[in-house]
Amino acid sequence: MDHEIGEGQGQPPASSQRSVSKSLDLLNLLLIDVNGAIKPYLNVYLYVHRGWDDASVGLVSTVAGIVGIVAQTPIGTTIDAVRDKRVILLGALVALSLATLLIALFPNFWSVLVASCVLAAVGGMLSPAVAALTLGLFPAGKLARRFGRNAALERTGNVAIAALIGLVGWLFPDRAVFLLVPACAIVSAAALYAIPRRAIDARRARGGGEGEAEDAPAGWRSLLTNRPLVVFAACVGLFHFANAPLLTLVAQESGRVRPDWSSVIVSVCIIGAQAVMVPMGLIVGRRAERWGRKPLLVIGFAALPVRALLYLAWRDPYWLIAVQCLDGIGAGLLSAMKPLVMADITRGTGRYNAAHGLIGTVQGAGASLSFVIAGTLVQTAGFDAAYLACAAAAAVALAVLVALMPETASERPRSGPAAWLRAMLPGKA
Repeated sequence: MDHEIGEGQGQPPASSQRSVSKSLDLLNLLLIDVNGAIKPYLNVYLYVHRGWDDASVGLVSTVAGIVGIVAQTPIGTTIDAVRDKRVILLGALVALSLATLLIALFPNFWSVLVASCVLAAVGGMLSPAVAALTLGLFPAGKLARRFGRNAALERTGNVAIAALIGLVGWLFPDRAVFLLVPACAIVSAAALYAIPRRAIDARRARGGGEGEAEDAPAGWRSLLTNRPLVVFAACVGLFHFANAPLLTLVAQESGRVRPDWSSVIVSVCIIGAQAVMVPMGLIVGRRAERWGRKPLLVIGFAALPVRALLYLAWRDPYWLIAVQCLDGIGAGLLSAMKPLVMADITRGTGRYNAAHGLIGTVQGAGASLSFVIAGTLVQTAGFDAAYLACAAAAAVALAVLVALMPETASERPRSGPAAWLRAMLPGKA
């Protein structure tokens, strides 16, 4: 894969390009999804092995969730301000390692609360920080393929690490799982610093554009009045409002039938969805330039209301689990497309990571609110009402995307679904 070296260094040798690409590959494989893998295990650990009650676990989860939402925008602004993006990622790896070691060594309330807040705040910045690093390593014409590759490798790593967590939790003492984070962090740091600083264009890594003079980043007003960014944030917030509670609902409903298999059901759903996300990342890498961004987003957003309605077709636990694995289509396409669309929207502003933080805040707020509403609906009207509400929210997200979101690709899509979508597309961002 070709890329441009930053700081005016010229084109690197082919061997250097391959080395940088392999290091980035390894980094994506080894970055643990702490919010999707470690935190669910932490809740089980606190319940089963430490004897915590529901109120204590719920309080830790709630406080950590609020901290994670509030921290996203300041963290994004910090990533933009630091020229060497490797320093940001290294700091995140150290913080995550210390947090998990704190849990393993001192599993009391205050230690776990502090560590959980760190996991929530820092865990949410890993993917945006890797996206910023990628933005600084590759020119605009190479980003679609590289972001798609990043997503596929990240999901492959998540599947392998989730299986490893289950194996370690079964073979070794209950706290051994938390030692996986510092172990992976050491190898991740080695891969990170195998990428030379001179290969990273600091201006481009914060959304400064290609070959432009060094300018001060755009003001916050320019972000808040950026119509494509506002529309995209609304779409992402609505998507996660509809999607976030579905796994919990499936686990609760299936767990009523097979309570002894509740943890296995959750693991199968997570690993199944992550496995489906791998080819979604590859599709984005191969088709985002030819088809454009919007058609792939429409496919991903359309999959969500269909999935929510499929839960109503049959109440068998195996059916519910199979449908939940389809989460990999919607969430997989969105997670692979988001950094690419953000790069399109924010190019030239110098606020790529700050914009990522704003969308992360909206996404987290939507997901948190949906858990409360879905839980209330289950208690008052049953699971069908909760699934219908999620389907309705997902349909609204799809409608907003189709009607208001512009195509953000710099060139008109050359083939594929864009042909039938072109009539409904507003002007380019």
